[in-house]
Amino acid sequence: MFSVLSSAWALLLGIMFLQVGNGMQSTLLGIRGDLEGFTTLQMSMVMAGYFAGFLFGSRIAPELIRRVGHVRVFAALASFLSAVVILFPALTDPFLWCAGRVIVGFCFSGIYVTAESWLNEAADNENRGKALSLYVVVQMVGLFAAQYLLVLADPGGFILFIIPSVLISLSFAPILLSISPTPAFSTAKPLSLRQIMKISPLGCIGMFLLGGIFSAQFGMAPVYGAKVGLSVAQISTLVSMFFISPLVLQYPIGWLSDRMDRRVLIFIGAALSGLGAFIGMIYGETFIMLLIAALLIGGMSNPLYSLLIAYTNDFLDHDDMAAAAGGMVFINGLGAVAGPFITGWMMGAVGPWGFFLYLLVLSLAMAGYALYRMTQRAAPAVEDTDSFAMMAPSASPLVVEYAQEYAIETAQQEQES
Repeated sequence: MFSVLSSAWALLLGIMFLQVGNGMQSTLLGIRGDLEGFTTLQMSMVMAGYFAGFLFGSRIAPELIRRVGHVRVFAALASFLSAVVILFPALTDPFLWCAGRVIVGFCFSGIYVTAESWLNEAADNENRGKALSLYVVVQMVGLFAAQYLLVLADPGGFILFIIPSVLISLSFAPILLSISPTPAFSTAKPLSLRQIMKISPLGCIGMFLLGGIFSAQFGMAPVYGAKVGLSVAQISTLVSMFFISPLVLQYPIGWLSDRMDRRVLIFIGAALSGLGAFIGMIYGETFIMLLIAALLIGGMSNPLYSLLIAYTNDFLDHDDMAAAAGGMVFINGLGAVAGPFITGWMMGAVGPWGFFLYLLVLSLAMAGYALYRMTQRAAPAVEDTDSFAMMAPSASPLVVEYAQEYAIETAQQEQES
């Protein structure tokens, strides 16, 4: 662990600043949109813009890096990102915000791809697993910490937009000044979506549903909080609960997944996430119950990302795992783009509690489909399954490929020993 920190501390620090800025601006827009009188449907469009840009960027960024190099892509996207974030309070129109969020999502996607390739270069075969775990922890800690900066100023002013812009700008200094070698860059040729669906229907359907669940947590939770009249401090605390519980539960869920039928664990995780949504829907008027609901939803749904990829790997040859990663991330991204739109429509149709109703429906759909798949084929023997690699739902296809390569190496070492 210390060897990873000594070689990549500046990179991880920069990534944390990026995530603080990302988490701040996302929650802040949900609060500010309510102050500006935007409708729930308009805010769902704004929040979906980020995931559309991220999905588009994950396909384009690798080609940009191949053409002009890591440093130029990193610096260019950083400039756009910092500028757009600080312009939000001056351009208070839902369509302009949506366009801005598309740019933000695109920039973050490209920045993640660039930073993650440097992170992989800074690690070796012995500590790559620790590096990936630290990367996930840093991302979650950044999103968690971001929520508590929102109480520093009035969300109706400019200060809270200046802070994430400054943090995003500062994040590039430790990365660009400390990373000297430019890493070799390549990505695997992806499997087609039809191939992946045939190999693992549960993996594909689960990833699509999970994309919708995660985008609702990340984008629409602050909109829900504003619509039910929570204070800024309460909204910050509520959103932070979605990100703190995965830090605690990722490892034990990963440990269990290597020792049992992963479909059972997917069913349990999705069912408990649904229970959290049910608690929020029925007892949402009590703030402490809202926090319990968020802890359950976030703690159960976020580790499902790594779990679904690990389950899909159980039916793939090692040579195909990295190739399948891009397709799985793309499926997750499609669900993430659709998520805010559907959530906004449901909140507009039935009221703010439609936020939890949406999460309940998707969680129960995943749990039910996991049960159905258990009747369709036998589970692979536990000793034949590959290792669980911890990843976050906000990961780019590149870091998922690196995690797949690490899982392959770990599985091969275990077989040899």
